[in-house]
Amino acid sequence: MIEIHLYGELRKYAEQKSPLKESVVFLDISGDESIKMILNRLGISDKELSSTIFLNGEYSGLNRRVKDGDRIGLFPPNMILAYRQYFNKVEE
Repeated sequence: MIEIHLYGELRKYAEQKSPLKESVVFLDISGDESIKMILNRLGISDKELSSTIFLNGEYSGLNRRVKDGDRIGLFPPNMILAYRQYFNKVEE
């Protein structure tokens, strides 16, 4: 099972939509899945997502593989990482 933490407008995909509480989706994974595959399962389109994606605290690309116990953080376009040049983006 993985945890997907949703921020801003992406909260609509979680049961808890209040900005006063965490919006988290718990999802079972089946084998070898990428972040992109997880987004497709949740119904989140590329247009709704910014480049600000974190996997276990690392600034990440969509092609990274997830495993049981991982934590993903997703942000919409109006909440992009302002100083992303200071973060190494891990693509795979």
